[in-house]
Amino acid sequence: MTKKELDFLIQEGEGFNLEFKESYNSSVAKEICAMANASGGKVLIGVTDDGKIKPANITNKLRSEIMDLVRNFDPILKVKIEEIDGVVVIVVPDGGEKPYSTGGKFYLRHGANSQQLSRNEIRDFFKSEGLIAFDDLLNKDFDIKKHLDREIFEKFLEMTRISKIISTDDLLENLNLVVNGKMKNAGVLLFSKEVTRFFLQATINCVFFRGKERYTILDREEYNGDINTNYERAFAFVQSKLNSEYIIKSGPRQEVLELPEDALREAILNAIVHRDYSIQGANIQINIYSDRVEIINPGGLTKGMSVKDLGKKSFARNNLLFGLMQRMDLIEKSGTGYLRIIRALKKYRMSAPIIETDEHWFTITFVRPDLQKMTMRERLESPEGLEISSVKSVEKTTQKTTQKTTQKTTQKIIELIRKNPNIGREEISKILGDISESGVKYNLNKLKKEGLIKRVGSDKGGHWEVVG
Repeated sequence: MTKKELDFLIQEGEGFNLEFKESYNSSVAKEICAMANASGGKVLIGVTDDGKIKPANITNKLRSEIMDLVRNFDPILKVKIEEIDGVVVIVVPDGGEKPYSTGGKFYLRHGANSQQLSRNEIRDFFKSEGLIAFDDLLNKDFDIKKHLDREIFEKFLEMTRISKIISTDDLLENLNLVVNGKMKNAGVLLFSKEVTRFFLQATINCVFFRGKERYTILDREEYNGDINTNYERAFAFVQSKLNSEYIIKSGPRQEVLELPEDALREAILNAIVHRDYSIQGANIQINIYSDRVEIINPGGLTKGMSVKDLGKKSFARNNLLFGLMQRMDLIEKSGTGYLRIIRALKKYRMSAPIIETDEHWFTITFVRPDLQKMTMRERLESPEGLEISSVKSVEKTTQKTTQKTTQKTTQKIIELIRKNPNIGREEISKILGDISESGVKYNLNKLKKEGLIKRVGSDKGGHWEVVG
């Protein structure tokens, strides 16, 4: 390891694969054990919690104590010890004989913390995860030179406040995203502009229904970009379909959503980071009805968790991804997301969300308030003098806007069919630019039902005709 790489690690800060220790003590064993049970990492001795170097007293005795420490692991673990500028760097491998224990106790890395587990819990955890989590597997199809989106990667560096003082390859390796030149799935999810090229299931599907049933679709979008872009677009979709009220205090008016933004953001992020990406043909689904908002993600609660544990403890399904999203300030400490949702709803004087889960799915449902019965003034703990100037009913205006947008879209599709009867959904989607293939399919079916177009011949060999 070079001085530059050490500076990068310290600048990066503590996380899933990195731990700072001001001096050597018995807790080092816990951190090494937790990393070996996860996907490896580094422990830096001689660095304070705030990232300042406090040179350690490096002696042969200290090296010997560290080596003896890991020899007493069950099973024995081999680590690499380096010394740079008075800092001892303990390089912990991704253990090949998991689970490991030290002093008869088992630990697992979770975010920037090491959590003790019972032997049964850790066995069950790794059994359910197939020893290595999906996000930690190497992706043989992802070519870093071809498929890494540099713009998305630069935004990640900006969000994590990491300076590019070493090469991109070294950055990715030190972030534990690349091994032997191959990107892990977590990196593919974070830095691929079109994630469906590698994982068809890694999308977010948002649907806005009329009324309380899954009958009439007013609007639909499917997002298949990188994780952060998908999150931002999915939240914007939800935000655009809900009612809001304008509140005036002093200065500019404030627009307040009918459901707390913090709770909705947290729920979407939880779906992204905790979903089971190994389940094929299943994506995150966000359904908006007149009376509720549902956020559904593939994969139930992780092994050892139940609904009553929410807000008390947490086992991340995708530890590497969790740690990186934590660095991006998208999520906070493990186990606190549900509590933040509850607190945000309580501030709005609303009850807890409805949770439904089994081994395959997790659903969180927010009940939309009736603003005719209770306004935001009554629900929010507003300071004295706050006035509500107006109410904007987004549901009504959105229906009108959606109808206008749909008419423009269908008209464009009809014009494209007139020019090229053999045109396909993919080509239409590319030409229009602002609609997914699934959205094109929905509009084509709508036009067929309305008798404006018809399909002549088979789906593969046939062509479209404009009626009339």
